[in-house]
Amino acid sequence: MSQFKHSEESHITISELMLPSHSNFSGKIHGGYILSLMDQIAFACAAKYSGYYAVTASVDKVDFLQPVEVGELVTMKASVNFVGRSSMVVGVRVEAENITTGEKKHCNSSYFTMVARDTNGKSVAVPGLILNSVSAVRRFVRSAHRQEEGKLRRAKFKSSSFKVEEHLEKLTNYNVKLELDK
Repeated sequence: MSQFKHSEESHITISELMLPSHSNFSGKIHGGYILSLMDQIAFACAAKYSGYYAVTASVDKVDFLQPVEVGELVTMKASVNFVGRSSMVVGVRVEAENITTGEKKHCNSSYFTMVARDTNGKSVAVPGLILNSVSAVRRFVRSAHRQEEGKLRRAKFKSSSFKVEEHLEKLTNYNVKLELDK
């Protein structure tokens, strides 16, 4: 296996027509269905890049920017934006197209952290990432920053070290009523 690869070697694009069976009661496509498709393309992208089976370790924030309608053609694009030792951050972009008018809309984007696994289920090293454009550097640094923020957030709010008194004043900004046991 190559020690380094270009992100382009990971690129995957899938398109699927949205059917009534994918919709919720308001006639929009279920967000869960879209998330399932996003997870599938993230897997394919990570497996293609690493040469190994890949599992989803986490999904960064998903904002549903616009609804997807029945009858629209959904296209998802995925690429590896960041690599660690055995992990990869796969960026997934979702667009929906009205196939009669050709109008396209960006529906959401998200970042899936995938981990490469061997046939015994053990984490395995993935190739390094060749950054060959300003955009590739921006995506890599953005993902690295998001990874670091996640580690800090998990450490800050770890139950064994959380100090409630440090956060009580901030709660006055929210729609909560505090009734702590003494």
